[in-house]
Amino acid sequence: MRRAGAVGTVARSATKLLGGVALLALLESPARSQTSPGGNSLPPVTVDAPAQQSVRRASTKRSDARVRSASRRATVPAAPPAETVAAQPPPSPPGVVPAFAGGQVAQGARLGMLGNANSMKSPFNVTGYTDKFIRDQQAATGADALILDPSVRSSHPTGGIVDSFNIRGFPINEGNNGEFAFEGLYGIAPSYRIFTDYVERIEVLKGPSAALSGIAPNGGVGGVINVVPKRAGEDLTRLTASYGSTARFGGHWDVARRYGEGREWGVRASGSVRGGDTPIDRQSETTGVGALALDYQGERYRSWLYLLAQTDRFTAPQRPFLMAPGLQVPKAPDGRLNVMQPWEWSRINDQSVLWRNEYDLTDQVTLFADVGGSHTNVERFFGLPTITSASGNTTSTPQFFGLSIDRHTYDGGVRARFDTGFVRHAVTFQASVYHDALYRRLTNGSPVSSNIYSPTVAPTQFANEIPGRPRLSDSQLTGLSIADTLSVLDERVLLTLGVRRQGVEANNYVSNVGTLLNSYDKSATTPVVGLVVRPWDNVSLYANYVEGLSRGDVAPQGTSNVGEVLAPYIAKQYEAGIKVDFGRIATTFSAFEISKPSGETLGGRFGATAETQVRGLEFNVFGELRPDVRILGGVSLLDGTLTKSAIASRVGNTPIGVPNVQANIGAEWDLPWVSGLTLNGAVIYTGRQFVDADNKQPIPDWTRLDLGARYTTAINGRKTVFRANIQNVTGENYWSSVASFGTFFLGAPRTYLLSMTVDM
Repeated sequence: MRRAGAVGTVARSATKLLGGVALLALLESPARSQTSPGGNSLPPVTVDAPAQQSVRRASTKRSDARVRSASRRATVPAAPPAETVAAQPPPSPPGVVPAFAGGQVAQGARLGMLGNANSMKSPFNVTGYTDKFIRDQQAATGADALILDPSVRSSHPTGGIVDSFNIRGFPINEGNNGEFAFEGLYGIAPSYRIFTDYVERIEVLKGPSAALSGIAPNGGVGGVINVVPKRAGEDLTRLTASYGSTARFGGHWDVARRYGEGREWGVRASGSVRGGDTPIDRQSETTGVGALALDYQGERYRSWLYLLAQTDRFTAPQRPFLMAPGLQVPKAPDGRLNVMQPWEWSRINDQSVLWRNEYDLTDQVTLFADVGGSHTNVERFFGLPTITSASGNTTSTPQFFGLSIDRHTYDGGVRARFDTGFVRHAVTFQASVYHDALYRRLTNGSPVSSNIYSPTVAPTQFANEIPGRPRLSDSQLTGLSIADTLSVLDERVLLTLGVRRQGVEANNYVSNVGTLLNSYDKSATTPVVGLVVRPWDNVSLYANYVEGLSRGDVAPQGTSNVGEVLAPYIAKQYEAGIKVDFGRIATTFSAFEISKPSGETLGGRFGATAETQVRGLEFNVFGELRPDVRILGGVSLLDGTLTKSAIASRVGNTPIGVPNVQANIGAEWDLPWVSGLTLNGAVIYTGRQFVDADNKQPIPDWTRLDLGARYTTAINGRKTVFRANIQNVTGENYWSSVASFGTFFLGAPRTYLLSMTVDM
């Protein structure tokens, strides 16, 4: 009865919301659309944004001779215009989709192998958050940057060492291999955390994406988070000084130049150094980031080289909690309290490189090839606390964890555009190889006891590191894929068809020993079908069927079929929705259903007998209510169900970590009586979640309020921006989220952020 009621509520909400959006769309004139009627809003050259955010672009017709790759080079201005303090958006960076009105969200994003696509012509729910939005939020990491996406929730605590997420109720980046895409490719971005110093866009493609992006290294199917790196556009020298409570200071730099007679050579260097005490007791963090982007933009040949290095060092890093069976989760303590010991620590270093190349054989055919990789080194000494009593007692055993991760990725293919009669085709063929290898050494310390309400300091322990790191695992993911976007009636109707043949080879080795334990060699074929119908220039109806792919589990020790390799898990998504561009405001409403099998143990045997299903409704809104008021947010209603299980009592339960509601709303207001002063605020809400599959250990819903302000002025003729933000203004104490394996996290305490940015 509970499930039937939930589904009924979802259906009623969908009907009302869809009707309202459709009515608004009918009342709007097509001339108010931000997209160019009848033309491709993403020409082969990334166009500059309009001079005024509220001014709509003129309609343009596509020229076949100019339509090439979605990442075609940008025409670089001969000299940058003089900087003014007036509220004007900067020109669109090269190679990215222009920003929508308000400058917080892009007009489109990358769809894996299909390249950049305008949102109104995409059969998926995808959002790209801009560098401007990231800077104005003072978002240091990818988790900070995605705080206002209603489909996304961070599943790791502030003050922790990992950016992991739930998207549409399914986990992303919970393993060691790293699941952030970088320029659409896995294996390049840092494994654990994304720092925003080198980020031009953070894009979220919601839902499974195996046919478009390939199998995710950790098997995530909820969506794809893609990092678009900064690259040289207009000349820039930007310096920032920052402060975060309690005593954490930082310096940031961002420099871009173009050279050559045609400004075909580009260089962009960015990075930061931060360090000091955080608002969490006994915790300090030191980070260093350096990124270099080089590019050449010729008439036929284009090339980009990205180099990245970052280090992240914690003392007393925040860790998630486990809950002992049979107990209720206790009330959340003050977010400043820390059960981690001052002698526990973490050090993570990442280095990455990516070389991308494109060559136009003709105006309609482009060859591309990419090669890159990354190395991650992890050394850490800490435990995973388990709450053992209703009064908040904890126990944990510190463990030295030495880990090395090597990843490499290669891909190549061809993109072509041609017509067959009245049907226009955009075809992409791609071959790809991804390889990773993990080396690990573990040693244990002695158990430590504490309490979440009254943490204690235990006698100091020291890491007992043993030389050498035996191989833990390695895997190779290969793929052959082809996709075609067919369009008719001047792109009023677009149909995307694609398929990928994915191979998965993996080897697992005995921990701390390195001898082969079991092997895995499976393959699967995953399709994608997407349809967009645009009855008016500013309205898109869309639907898709797409599959996700995860490597099957290996039966663990203690089961009767230990070492047996299960077939790859195939997740299936059905989605339909409507997108409306009102000129300054855009909305997306979607309804989806995702189902994914998983493994479980019953009667001593391990098998793929479980299945999770999440049905949901999503409503997103972004843009300008008026030229001085901007909004960003939405709501996600989720109905998660364990539809299959060998344990009959769990069938019909809510999956671990899936809330029924996620809602966010953020707003900015340029004060009319104080030139250059902007106030901003955001409210984030998450519904109740369960820590266990039996639904006996819930954490309550929570609401967080953030406030901020920024002031833009000129000092000695140089644009200067002062920013101040307060996160969790009311000091709410809350458990924020739950990971898929049942660990849960303490929400961030009240935090103050200050910065000053100068464009030299």
